[in-house]
Amino acid sequence: MAILSPLRRRSAALGVAAVAAVTAAGVSLTIGDASAGTVSGSLYRDPSSAVVRWVAANPGDSRAAVIRDKIASQPQARWFANFNPSTIQSEVSGFVGAANAAQQIPVLSVYEITNRDCGGASAGGAPDLNQYQTWVSNFARGLGNQTVLIILETDSLALQTCLSSGELNARNQAISTATRTIKSANPNAKVYLDGGHSTWNSANETANRLRNAGVQYADGFFTNVSNFNPTSSEANFGRGVISALNGMGISGKRQVIDTSRNGGASGDWCGDDNTDRRIGTYPTTATNDANIDAYLWVKPPGEADGCRYTAGSFQPDLAFSLANGAPNPPTTAPPTTAPPTTAPPTTAPPTTAPPTTAPPTTPPPNGNGCSASVSLNQWAGGFTASVTVTAGSADLNGWTVTITLPGGAATTGVWSAQASGTSGTIRFTNVSYNGHVGAGQSTNFGFQGTGTGPGATATCAAA
Repeated sequence: MAILSPLRRRSAALGVAAVAAVTAAGVSLTIGDASAGTVSGSLYRDPSSAVVRWVAANPGDSRAAVIRDKIASQPQARWFANFNPSTIQSEVSGFVGAANAAQQIPVLSVYEITNRDCGGASAGGAPDLNQYQTWVSNFARGLGNQTVLIILETDSLALQTCLSSGELNARNQAISTATRTIKSANPNAKVYLDGGHSTWNSANETANRLRNAGVQYADGFFTNVSNFNPTSSEANFGRGVISALNGMGISGKRQVIDTSRNGGASGDWCGDDNTDRRIGTYPTTATNDANIDAYLWVKPPGEADGCRYTAGSFQPDLAFSLANGAPNPPTTAPPTTAPPTTAPPTTAPPTTAPPTTAPPTTPPPNGNGCSASVSLNQWAGGFTASVTVTAGSADLNGWTVTITLPGGAATTGVWSAQASGTSGTIRFTNVSYNGHVGAGQSTNFGFQGTGTGPGATATCAAA
């Protein structure tokens, strides 16, 4: 899927004025409590992201090790930016199902609002707001019931210069409805609305726009997506927005900050042409700030803004420029328990159960063969299955895994593999980026389905 990504621009002059206004109003701009926000757990690293695919396809590139270790190793948002109402549910279900199987929290960036980016480099979106709501409803049906983080419509509130008053009212209503649709489909979804960034609109103006778009139904707001403002500036700005919302009677809202490219200089908005950028704080929910739920990489590092390259395209020279010289990622092991942090509805699939069948502990086969094991997460009426393919004592250059589903079971989504059917005996074959597996090494794919999932064993054959 071609993923678009938002352009960033805007004057820095507003940021100074905004901070001054907030300070004058008596709002503290110091760091808050040393406690976390409302989200806890390990964020999901997408094994099929553009940067992961590039690293796998270019092992001999001199830039590959730096990009692999400092960018491809990290959890990043997946953008849902194509108007595809007939397939969006299965796409979301596959992505979320893979995260659930890994017992991690996925980040989904919804970028489909009508008149997106005011016709700029990332123009597009749903043809009209009625069709937008249809798309959102289908999107929401794929979210499952575990914790997910939703970045809802970057630029939709901060950038409004192209909208008439009637169009603005309709957009606000559309975003409010979308928020409630998502929360109704998955009560454990955390939904964040567009807060722009600290050098765009003032904190009071941002709070007004958030209120008009229904932030009272959401969990909070996001800032700095695709931008380069320091995290401290964004946190101060966020506290100003929260204070203004509190003054409007809207309490309990929190912030998430995009730190994917804010570890270096700020300056001109376009990252395609600036070599002084660096990746910022690595993605985490451990923010030590009660106002901030997470530091996220919403804009995937290395994806272009639309100046020198097509918006959203992965460019290894941009990724290397961001990562080269940046600190190494933290080495602390992620949590071993799964989200959510709140109990799911009683009618939803259980969220506390680990895979119900332990993967086999037998060693990989000798010779140019492979083995496969299935880790299953079963609930009433459905399942997700994560499959590990392990090479023997020789490299694999392609593989096929055969799995037989019990009677009445059927797959509803597959990720990181191609499937020969949806029920009975199914042959799963590698895709382009995970066909080569080094001797003794492993790769993964997964699928989601209805009914009862398969057992722990599967048959693997080298291509």
